[in-house]
Amino acid sequence: MFLEIVTPEASIFQDEVDSVTVPGVTGEFQMLNNHAPIVSLLQAGKVRIQGNFTLDEAYENLFSKGDNDSKVLMINSGTIEMNNNKIIILVD
Repeated sequence: MFLEIVTPEASIFQDEVDSVTVPGVTGEFQMLNNHAPIVSLLQAGKVRIQGNFTLDEAYENLFSKGDNDSKVLMINSGTIEMNNNKIIILVD
C-alpha cells in the first residue's frame, strides 16, 4: 500500500509500506494492505511505519528507529485517511 505523510510545510514521506500504526483518539490502531476505508483523527504519539522503503534525505532526521526495523515519527495531532490501499496522513 502507498503511504504519504504531509505536514504544513512539506510532504515528508511518500513510498510503499507494509503496515502503518497510528495513535487514534480512541486508541492505537494498525492498517495493513486492503484495510477498509477509514478517516480518523489522530492524537499525540507515534506513527510506526513497517516495510522496505527509503526516507527522503531532507526529512530522515524527523524519523527515529523503532522495533523490528520500523521507523517512527512523533506527532502532536493529525488526520488519517485510507482508501484503495492509499494512506494519507496530515500531521501537525
